[in-house]
Amino acid sequence: MQQPTRRRGRPKGMVPAPATSNIQALDRALDVLEALAAHEGVTLTELSAHLGQSAATMHRVLATLEQRQYVENDPERQEWFVGPEAFRLGSAFLRRTNLVERSRSIMRDLMARTGETANLGIERDGDVLFVSQVETHETIRAFFPPGTRAPLHASGIGKALLSAFDDARLAAFIRTARFDRFTDKTIVTAAQLHDAVAITRRRGYSLDDEERTVGMRCVAASILNSHGEAVAGISISGPTIRLPDARVREIGRRVADAAAEVSNRLGAR
Repeated sequence: MQQPTRRRGRPKGMVPAPATSNIQALDRALDVLEALAAHEGVTLTELSAHLGQSAATMHRVLATLEQRQYVENDPERQEWFVGPEAFRLGSAFLRRTNLVERSRSIMRDLMARTGETANLGIERDGDVLFVSQVETHETIRAFFPPGTRAPLHASGIGKALLSAFDDARLAAFIRTARFDRFTDKTIVTAAQLHDAVAITRRRGYSLDDEERTVGMRCVAASILNSHGEAVAGISISGPTIRLPDARVREIGRRVADAAAEVSNRLGAR
């Protein structure tokens, strides 16, 4: 008699868990890792207050993660940091695609030609997830290390990606968008976003004009795959004083050309 087909990766006889179920200890460990990733060093007291857990509970989680090198402790500063094993695990995500590898030399060239920081980001859960960066040598510079997130409506790469959405996908995004305000220049309405997308489509690059951070500008363009789908965005970011309007137009052309070159390497036509 033929046995019923069993889904791979699930032990025989296991009943699928309800969507709301979780493993509390694992949940806490992931909360700790996310909190450490969002800050440059966190004390046990700060972590306990941030996550609303007792110091004893947090210390047990940290000690377990430290044994596996997912976190590290600086005894002098009494602060905790993300460890090397967390980086190794996260790097597995980037190995799923050759996007970073194929973009790296173009990003280095873009930084050298403009003198400003080059960034690479992808869309994840309604945000831009930065996956690579080539920093400028200037003392004052933009800094978006891999793993940093930014909302689509308030970032150069975000608006570049939105400009590549078809009308139905853009409308679906707008219906659920929160439009959080970060500065006086942040886009906070659907009408403003529609205008920004239209301008981006017309000129071939987007502009974040102090919409996320006062004093910083970002110029970006979308990267397409072999199916003509926007899979990432490339950008140049720097202080507004070094990116006046006249220079934004020049950099916009360079960024658009860089995006087209990466797209070509990914098989876009």
